[in-house]
Amino acid sequence: MGNVYAIYAIRYATMSPRTPQLNFLVPDPHETTAQDLDYFVWLIRGHGRDILVDTGFNAAEAQLRSRKLTLNPVEALARFGVPAETIKDVVVTHLHYDHAGNLDLFPNARFHLQDREMSYATGRCMCFGTLRHPFSVEHVTLMVRHVYSERVTFHNGDGEVAPGVTLHRVGGHSDGLQVVRVETARGPVVLASDASHYYANMHRRSPFPIVYNVGDMCVGWEIVERLAGDPDRIIPGHDPIVTEIYPRASDKVDAYALHLPPSRSFGGKP
Repeated sequence: MGNVYAIYAIRYATMSPRTPQLNFLVPDPHETTAQDLDYFVWLIRGHGRDILVDTGFNAAEAQLRSRKLTLNPVEALARFGVPAETIKDVVVTHLHYDHAGNLDLFPNARFHLQDREMSYATGRCMCFGTLRHPFSVEHVTLMVRHVYSERVTFHNGDGEVAPGVTLHRVGGHSDGLQVVRVETARGPVVLASDASHYYANMHRRSPFPIVYNVGDMCVGWEIVERLAGDPDRIIPGHDPIVTEIYPRASDKVDAYALHLPPSRSFGGKP
């Protein structure tokens, strides 16, 4: 069947409650229901390799930012049968604290990052607190160290990690945000990361309020939709609904099989 993979979303932390004002740049004034925000890393498995997408955060960062850490992602991966030292490729969708922590715990990995993300995270925009807030200087500094250790592969726009696993810069939320397109038995699945925190951000065309460039975010939704080819093959970055509609894949950790069809459609517009 060619280069097809299995994909697992591994939930490692949560934050609640979050009001619509925290989740939508233009919230519905009639909506008052609070919604949790879940944190995931994603594991791509196939053809004798494990590819990790994002690295989450640790207990110190959780305490600093008042997040509820269920289990460090590195420990979650180990319980899932994938020790950190066996992972050879890590895609960092962007350098925000919840996607680029634990970078020191993957000793044999090569990190895949967009040129524009490193430039953004170390450039003049970081002089402004609002733009700097989602980053951790320790994480960014560690990535710089990995660059100097020749452990980073930079991508400029589109790139490939392995046959059937491709990267695509969309920007918006962060200037170098990239999404991951993975070939599976049910067709190409796009790990959208923070191109859309919730399904509803994309469906309503209402950005998540942490955003560098609103125009790029809006265009990014169209890129993600085109890459997936089917709205049910788009996986948002933080939506608890993912854990409700995809099959559970482990009795040891909160892992969900994204290469299998969802139990109900949640891809189309309401």
